[in-house]
Amino acid sequence: MQEKKVIEIFEKAGSLLTGHFLLTSGKHSERYLEKFAVLQKPELTEELCSDIANYFKDEKIDVVIGAAVGGIILSYEIARQLKCRGIFMEREEGKLKLRRGFKVNKGERVLIVEDIITTGGSVQEIIDELKTSYECEIAGVGFLINRSGKKIDFEVGKTFYLAKIDIETYEPENCPLCKKNIPLTKRGSKNLK
Repeated sequence: MQEKKVIEIFEKAGSLLTGHFLLTSGKHSERYLEKFAVLQKPELTEELCSDIANYFKDEKIDVVIGAAVGGIILSYEIARQLKCRGIFMEREEGKLKLRRGFKVNKGERVLIVEDIITTGGSVQEIIDELKTSYECEIAGVGFLINRSGKKIDFEVGKTFYLAKIDIETYEPENCPLCKKNIPLTKRGSKNLK
């Protein structure tokens, strides 16, 4: 799928929002990608995930891992297409961990999936947990949107994403939207109360 089509899917789903947003990374932004506007539609999710699955189809993936919440949907759909297990990590005492009886067996090839990456912090947490606690091989990282403003390489296997969208982000202390007293909107699972 071409990058232009991926962006069109997000735009048509109404997922590109404008305002003053607190991102999961802690940074602020004038634009926000509400991924669930897309992921609520199985046909769009299947279509987007097929490009990631096709990219990694020859990597002999044993298990696909995402981070809760958006990563659950992606890990399931990509695993379904690759005909392997799909699991996810979730926070336990502030750290991403495998729970619910999920495990990665010695020697298994793992594909890490994510929806939108700004800093890559969640993916790096998954990589660190896998390297520390499991004797697996990380085959790569696949995600929908790179909004980091730079090329991303997690230095494990292959890195692949469907589209790059440049959206400026600000550290809270340097945010021009804060200086204009524009109300801050908290979205995303880490920010919901």
